[in-house]
Amino acid sequence: MSTTLIKQKLALLPLEPGCYLMKDSEGTIIYVGKAKKLKNRVSSYFMGVHNYKTTKLVSEIVDFDYIVTHSEKEALLLEINLIKDYTPKYNIMFMDNSYYPYIQMTKERHPRLKIVRDVKDKKNKYFGPFPDATAAREIYKLLNRLYPLRKCNHIPNKPCLYYSLNQCLGPCINEVDEETYNEMTTQITKFINGDVKEIISDLHEKMQTASETLQFEQAKEYRDLIRYIQHVTSKQHVQFNDQVDRDIIGYHVDKGYLSVQIFFMRNGKLLARDINLVPIYGDIEEELSSFIVHFYAKNTLPKEILMPKSDDLKLLEEVLGCKVLQPTRGNKADLVKMACDNAKEMLEKKFILMETAENKNVTAIDELGMALNIKRPAVIELFDNSNIQGSYSVAGMVCFVEGKPSKNDYRKFKIKTVEGPDDYASMKEVVYRRYFRVLMDGLRKPDLIIVDGGKGQIKAAKEVIDSLNLDIYVSGLSKDDKHSTALLLDQNGDPVDIDRKSQLFYLLTRMQDEVHRYAISFHKNVRSKSLFASILDEVEGIGEVRKKKLLRKFGSVKKMKEASLEEFEEILPKEVAKNLKAELDKR
Repeated sequence: MSTTLIKQKLALLPLEPGCYLMKDSEGTIIYVGKAKKLKNRVSSYFMGVHNYKTTKLVSEIVDFDYIVTHSEKEALLLEINLIKDYTPKYNIMFMDNSYYPYIQMTKERHPRLKIVRDVKDKKNKYFGPFPDATAAREIYKLLNRLYPLRKCNHIPNKPCLYYSLNQCLGPCINEVDEETYNEMTTQITKFINGDVKEIISDLHEKMQTASETLQFEQAKEYRDLIRYIQHVTSKQHVQFNDQVDRDIIGYHVDKGYLSVQIFFMRNGKLLARDINLVPIYGDIEEELSSFIVHFYAKNTLPKEILMPKSDDLKLLEEVLGCKVLQPTRGNKADLVKMACDNAKEMLEKKFILMETAENKNVTAIDELGMALNIKRPAVIELFDNSNIQGSYSVAGMVCFVEGKPSKNDYRKFKIKTVEGPDDYASMKEVVYRRYFRVLMDGLRKPDLIIVDGGKGQIKAAKEVIDSLNLDIYVSGLSKDDKHSTALLLDQNGDPVDIDRKSQLFYLLTRMQDEVHRYAISFHKNVRSKSLFASILDEVEGIGEVRKKKLLRKFGSVKKMKEASLEEFEEILPKEVAKNLKAELDKR
């Protein structure tokens, strides 16, 4: 679309709330935003001077669409849904956020602790969120040492090592009443909320007794456990007496980025924190509101949220369904200031690390384009096949954007048309299926295709690309005898000279390792399910319905072999369960 047409379209924009969708020269949606007044917000992109990030975005915009909504609330919710649907490349803040880890206590007759990221199943009890998996695992390991809940997924018919170490009550051989578990739940809740005085006092007594009876090894274990508890809980230093679950949000803006710091306060204790870095393309408050709504679409809501002054407080409160407050004095205001100060400090540190990493990726991508004599390949898709002598044949495709994995764009393929171990035919099938779909659905085309293999694989992929009349360069990566990245091959299968100590070679190695890992993991999954099904096919009385129930409960042959006859009888008639157990024992 010409500049004149964009100006004409801008003149027709209404002064109403809504969402706008920016498009590039191929009609791909590259950015989605919301606005209180569409005319003002969209027009602002094409006027004045912007930061580097926004300038880069605007340079790719050739057209835009918009959707008018009845309210700002509708616009905010619609924006989130549009981003999920289109995954525009400039909305990376919504693609980078992950679910935060929680410790789950299962609601089973004999409960156990697990680290999870999905908290939708409300029948279980959850503790958290934790800032990262390391913090969650540290607490998880400590809880398992202190409280002897069962560790096994399925209760066996004999005691395990944990029972002999006094780290399991042994429900496999002992009757454990619900009151015992309720007491443990209370103690675990106290522990996670930072109330460890009773636990440490009890351990001190045990340590003293062990020392007096000359059991010095036992005394040392108690001493080490006390120190470990003090280390793990030492960070829980900010406390309110109201015991309210609240999150404290602070932010800082610099160089086109929004740094958001979130403190998680549970039962009045500040337990954890999280930092997020978000690129800014529009209004700061709108970007912040969008981030907050998306964040809580993936994570549990507290009773209240504290944040700095914002015009969107009421809007956020309405959309989220919890209190959103802006304290002006007292301890709560101090907490918000502390969050903002942390956001500023973390942003300054992140800039140093981010600029170093981005410069390395930019340099490597530039070098790759020059090495292959093509335009700079910002989007790269890589393919790898995996099979065992032609059985369980699958393939994986991974995507790298600006040198970073774009996991939303990863794809898995089961080979459908190839019999036996024919790697070239498998590559043809997968490449055809991928780019036929790209053409039919109008998906984003990569700047470069890299296949794992040599001349044969490159030729197979290139034939398909040519037959689809696509102008995409195809290259290859070959490995040495030790299965390490060895050579970059051009479209003719000829080696390209690359310094093995360069950032480019390092990036190519990472990409090849990633596509290989992805294909292999999919292959193992398919093979495991196939083996699972083949065993069940041998047992009379197990049809599709019972097969699905067994798959849901056990998931793998290994777990079925560990299961007791009683567990099979929960799903199957006694005789069928007995036959299945016999088949598994035979194998």
